[in-house]
Amino acid sequence: MTAGTNRPVQGIYLDYQATTPVDPRVLDAMLPYFSERFGNPHSKQHAYGWLAEEAVEVAREQTAAILGAEAREIVFTSGATESNNLAVKGAARFAREHKGRDRVVTLATEHKCVLESAAALAGEGFAVDVLPVDPNGLVDLDRLRGALDERVAIVSVMAVNNEIGVVQPLAEVGELARAVGALFHSDVAQAVGKMPLDLHALGVDLASVSGHKVYGPKGVGALYVRRRPRARLTPLFSGGGQERGLRSGTVPAPLAVGLGEACAIAAEEMPAEEARLRALRGRLLDALRAAVPDVTVNGDLDRRVAGNLNVGLPGVDGEELLLALDDIALSTGSACTSAAVEPSYVLRALGLDDVAAHGAIRIGLGRFTTEDEVDVSARRIAEAVAQQRRAPAAAAGD
Repeated sequence: MTAGTNRPVQGIYLDYQATTPVDPRVLDAMLPYFSERFGNPHSKQHAYGWLAEEAVEVAREQTAAILGAEAREIVFTSGATESNNLAVKGAARFAREHKGRDRVVTLATEHKCVLESAAALAGEGFAVDVLPVDPNGLVDLDRLRGALDERVAIVSVMAVNNEIGVVQPLAEVGELARAVGALFHSDVAQAVGKMPLDLHALGVDLASVSGHKVYGPKGVGALYVRRRPRARLTPLFSGGGQERGLRSGTVPAPLAVGLGEACAIAAEEMPAEEARLRALRGRLLDALRAAVPDVTVNGDLDRRVAGNLNVGLPGVDGEELLLALDDIALSTGSACTSAAVEPSYVLRALGLDDVAAHGAIRIGLGRFTTEDEVDVSARRIAEAVAQQRRAPAAAAGD
């Protein structure tokens, strides 16, 4: 029995925040490391290992470059979920053991793996503060300042929200964390390749990266760990001490190569791609507003990455809408919480009630989105909204 089928997927893909396709150029760079260059990058005694190690180190440099970091500050992981767990749990545990710090501060709109990591730490006796956000999805800096003291081990605020796309003021958050001697962690998975990042200048101590959010492969990510001043972590698990002793296990050379190549391509093409996506998003939003005048935008529209649009459609059930648009890939929220039937916790944190949150959809534009796809999608969404709104009236008439 084979896994899956060879049947091609038909339709329009507008869910780039959930995942991105591997760029063909990335795949070409990876393929040799699955076959003739298959060596273990930690094998130091022969050429197979040397070639793999060299490729991994090039990928480390490419990943560091898009973050404004040094190559030796990059630790390869299996993805942003592992990176977030290592950063939040590792920093908190080290700080409590060595510095007596026992508080964790984060936001209500953070990725589930950050919130669940914080909850796990609460079970270990840490004091955890999950702060609300403003109705536009942005952190209230005054509230954050008031929550910080010299007991705080780590502050975790993501760069770009995975549902509403808003960009948090990282430099200001970093300054507040430094003022009390806390480490500042940011999940930058949705920011890499979409906006310039200089983690040194922003005052970020720890940052999580995901390969499949930047047109690289799934199953690989990275954690940036600042060297000066050094961010100290307790590893999550034991092993051979690879990756500076922070993440034991054989680094998967093909996947690391894919992440590095994806970062290099994104860094080169970012300015032009940002402008193109911003224009496409404006085109899509204009078309939706013309056809559905009461459409709303969830989250700050100006402080937002170009490829994200999260809209509210009053009187519409988002799940039913997606079923009617079965040839257009959209979502009602984060792919990481799609098994849950309750409304998006991110949208509820903005102050939306359950009905409004149920009527929201996330539209993710990306590298391979075309103008024609935007036009077709806007028309189809508007038609599906109109049809769903007519259904209650028709039922009442019967």
